[in-house]
Amino acid sequence: MVDRYDELHPGDGLVNLAFAGTGALVGTSLAAAVLPDTFGVVHAVLSLLLFAIGTGALLWAYALGVSRSRAVVVTLSGLFFLSGGAAPPDTRQRMRIALAVEVVVVVIAAAIRPFTEVAFGILAPMFGLGLMAMWGGRHGSFAARADDDPRARSS
Repeated sequence: MVDRYDELHPGDGLVNLAFAGTGALVGTSLAAAVLPDTFGVVHAVLSLLLFAIGTGALLWAYALGVSRSRAVVVTLSGLFFLSGGAAPPDTRQRMRIALAVEVVVVVIAAAIRPFTEVAFGILAPMFGLGLMAMWGGRHGSFAARADDDPRARSS
């Protein structure tokens, strides 16, 4: 009998990375909200690092989407949010959950400790968004471009 967790799916590394980053962000957000003098700088540095990684991933995903658009019809909602059948439902749900958790946790932490290093956390959800877009750019399923499409010939 094959366990469903033994199978590797395309992009599982990106999903696992999203959850690892989200877990680290949640941990530092909670610690910084409780002890801002001790963990505020750690949380700010992690948030800026996640923001930089997410921004790079988002730009890379955009470039992948542009290059794939010659053969398939890449939609922005499919590329960046995995909607419209671009990703399997379980992958789409897991990536969206990671992004939602990031947003909720950092907003609450920043609301508890405004005007401190904890507020840098609001930049970190770019990480979840960037990895979701990277998944869409690398593994997203889009409709094939029709050869008789006049828009394809005019380019």
